[in-house]
Amino acid sequence: QVASPSAGSAKSRALTTTATMFRHAQRLVSRPAAAAAGAVRANATKSGTWMAGPLSLDTQMVHAAVEPEPKSGAILTPLFLSTTFVQDSVEDYLKKGYSYSRTNNPTVTALESKLAVLENGAGASAFGTGMAATTSAICATMKAGDHCVITDCSYGGTNRSCREFFTPMNMEFTFTDFRDPENVRKAMKPNTKLIFSETPANPVLSLCDIEAISKIAKEHGAKHVVDATFATPVILRPLDHGADMVIQSLTKYYEGHNIMTGGAVISKDKELADKLKWVQNVHGNIINPFAAFIILQTSKTMHLRVRQQSANAMAIAEFLEKHPKVTRVVYPGLASHPQKALADKYHRDGLHGGMLWFDIVGGSQAGTKLMNSIQRPWSLCENLGATESIITACAVMTHANMLKEDRLKVGITDGFIRVSCGIEDSADLIKSLSLALDQC
Repeated sequence: QVASPSAGSAKSRALTTTATMFRHAQRLVSRPAAAAAGAVRANATKSGTWMAGPLSLDTQMVHAAVEPEPKSGAILTPLFLSTTFVQDSVEDYLKKGYSYSRTNNPTVTALESKLAVLENGAGASAFGTGMAATTSAICATMKAGDHCVITDCSYGGTNRSCREFFTPMNMEFTFTDFRDPENVRKAMKPNTKLIFSETPANPVLSLCDIEAISKIAKEHGAKHVVDATFATPVILRPLDHGADMVIQSLTKYYEGHNIMTGGAVISKDKELADKLKWVQNVHGNIINPFAAFIILQTSKTMHLRVRQQSANAMAIAEFLEKHPKVTRVVYPGLASHPQKALADKYHRDGLHGGMLWFDIVGGSQAGTKLMNSIQRPWSLCENLGATESIITACAVMTHANMLKEDRLKVGITDGFIRVSCGIEDSADLIKSLSLALDQC
């Protein structure tokens, strides 16, 4: 306690001076502390906000274009099952961005925004099926009198649409071996508007040099679209290598659970993205909101599934390569793949996907017998990229609509065995294959 100044004693003066010095020292000490506290307040983070800086692809798989619903805080994008959207006035038509679900729907918009982020594009259009995406990409870039250079090995529906649907509309298609970019260059014409590639190609797993082919397209004023369904953005993003558009059959790895169908075209620039949205609206082939909602959820685990599927495919390919009854096995991860160097150039993190194919002693008859005798956990059916492992008889299923001579030319024999590896234990899958091979 400080003595009263009226006491006039030395003690009181000393205590007063000491107290004054203490208060001054407190102020000196508190200034930097206060400044530091202010800095902490300025840099304080808040729950629900995103940290600064880029996010990895794995994180984007979960969170891209998905924000909590503002009104309720629901962590998932809501499913908007509404055909139409009420407008506030004639003058404010489309002020909220939506009028009719054939054109746009909030759930679909979220999926399309997510696709654009994952594929590193300027915009995306989501369609009801992969084939709807394919035909829309062609419609957005070609008209009567135009020419397209297209791979001679693609999904059978793509081949058929070009031959039987677009050709009668006076569009021209040259089917070419894309393994050598010079073949593409030689096939170019003055009226070439589109180059259509597929890598890895369905079902023979041939690869193409995206950068080299994209350069050819630009030299000739054409667009380059790549169907990268077998790769997924986990393994390969064609837009990072010069392509103008990428096609994804969302039915496959994006959805990955054999529940929904869907397709998408993701464009590198806004002008092309807007053209695809226009085609989508004209054709009325937009994905339905329920399918979009499901794919928004399933795509969150695509990176995990693709890694497991790739590991299973590698284990199975190595088993088949050593089996005495197997005459040939093709998988981009094997050293024996004829384009292994190209696979290593474009495929990230040593991942080469869940697809492979093989032939066995006895040819087509033996291959058919194996497919007829394979036991679960394998399923004999169409589709690919799902959690379940699937064996497909391409000659009578996915590629039956190709001309037989074209199918045989690229190596799709009647007994061609296409394998889509799921996420089961590889030992169980190999055991079932071994049992089936023993009967052939």
